Amino acid sequence: MKETRLPRRLDLSVQYACNRDGVPCRADFRRWLRAAEPGAARITVRIVDEDEGRELNRDYRGKDYATNVLTFAYGEGEDMPLPDGLPLMGDLVLCRQIVEREAADQGKPLDAHYAHLSVHGMLHLQGFDHEDDADADVMEAREREILAGLGFADPYGREC
Repeated sequence: MKETRLPRRLDLSVQYACNRDGVPCRADFRRWLRAAEPGAARITVRIVDEDEGRELNRDYRGKDYATNVLTFAYGEGEDMPLPDGLPLMGDLVLCRQIVEREAADQGKPLDAHYAHLSVHGMLHLQGFDHEDDADADVMEAREREILAGLGFADPYGREC
């Protein structure tokens, strides 16, 4: 039987649900997400304001505050998992004000922080996590590797 390979296609939708000033364009998100997942994927990136970010975090994570990035993997936690062979699918929600505030507080270029959080979210969709130190070390190493390949500095401010 011949093995069927999924195309490397990245189906990407970017939704701007807030003021777009300073928010990267679709081509930037495509480049960052493709670096984090070279296989087939169907991803929606939604840029939201603090009110929507807080509502989503409260309703889906039980945390009553806006956060920088939320990741929703399709099929995650559902009674009927998605069939094997489908491309990676999910949503990344980035809160514009939180991303801007963090970048300023950390002295990082805004595009570098958006790139980091996009890669971070894409890795979550692939099953990476940072619930314990060992998992965090693995995920952070992968983030640094991807971001260095994109020309960005270490997002954690450590020498590799």
